[in-house]
Amino acid sequence: MFNGIIFKKGVIKKIIKRPKGINIFIKSDIKVSKKDIGVSIACDGVCLTLITINNKIMEFYLSNETIERSKFRYLKINEQINLELPLKYGQKISGHICQGHVDTIGKVLSVKKIDKSYLFDFEIPSKERKNIIEKASICVNGISLTISKVTKKSFQIWVIPHTFKLTNLSKLQKKSLVNIEIDILSKYVKNFFYEKK
Repeated sequence: MFNGIIFKKGVIKKIIKRPKGINIFIKSDIKVSKKDIGVSIACDGVCLTLITINNKIMEFYLSNETIERSKFRYLKINEQINLELPLKYGQKISGHICQGHVDTIGKVLSVKKIDKSYLFDFEIPSKERKNIIEKASICVNGISLTISKVTKKSFQIWVIPHTFKLTNLSKLQKKSLVNIEIDILSKYVKNFFYEKK
């Protein structure tokens, strides 16, 4: 369980492709050691299990299910990844509850700098757009953000300079891909009322 507040990033150093999955190696100064092997870490919003660590390089295995649901099928060497350790009991939650279970891939339609902030417009598949509403929380590349506007084919978010600087949102351009996790609470509520009908 995570809250979508990013303090650390990593860089993809190696990718090993397998018949039914891939292993990725991320270098970062995030505070983990060999005693943390087995812990879950959100990598661009995807909950992955740490399987090895050596010289600040962490190894993770991704199954085909994870690859198909996320942008990791397009992963490249030297790509920056947002990282978040799991929440601890009693820790403050500044964002919202994020599971690390990515729903779909989003595509950047535009990025505009307005004053000191940035306005992002993301396109997502139509079957997922029906699950988002204005002012709801959404997780983009593991970052807890607020939906400011919903259009016929996209949604918009505002990003303050602090978040822009600390995350890989600063690397996004038009047509860049991102991992999207829709607020789990909204999905539960919608499913409950749908099942009641």
